[in-house]
Amino acid sequence: MVILGLDPGTAATGWGVVSAEGSRLRSVDYGCIRTDAHTPPEERLAVIARALDELLERFQPDAVAVEEVYVGGNPRTALAVGQARGAALTMAGLRHIAVAEYTVSQIKTAVSGYGRADKRQVQLMVGAVLGLPEPPSPDHAADALAAAICHAGQGPLQQRLRATGVRG
Repeated sequence: MVILGLDPGTAATGWGVVSAEGSRLRSVDYGCIRTDAHTPPEERLAVIARALDELLERFQPDAVAVEEVYVGGNPRTALAVGQARGAALTMAGLRHIAVAEYTVSQIKTAVSGYGRADKRQVQLMVGAVLGLPEPPSPDHAADALAAAICHAGQGPLQQRLRATGVRG
């Protein structure tokens, strides 16, 4: 199974492609789609949509795993992230690719066993889970790979729970 993980944002949308073969996970590729803050919002979203369409064409994922919008202290930021998510969901929908959405806490728990892990911990654990020579960078790409790992259900905590017969 090939999974495209996404960490949406209008300034930076992280993406990461993970291949899951049985219990083995492998990083296929990852990166970040960046847009200029001085560009009108509709053009920024078009850039994101076009880049995602190219990624969907290039990697032909079986599923897309997307981080849910976190509505923290800034509703304006949440709205911008929601717009980037909308572009991602639209592009996946046009290609009839299933989309799964996960909270930040679910993703962090899947890769580190701790739902409040910081960005660096997530980067380190993603690198370890995927056997990368160094943690993936930028952190948006690491978060996207983490979303794909979460979808694959192969995070360290899930593996430990399955080994003990507990369902997570």
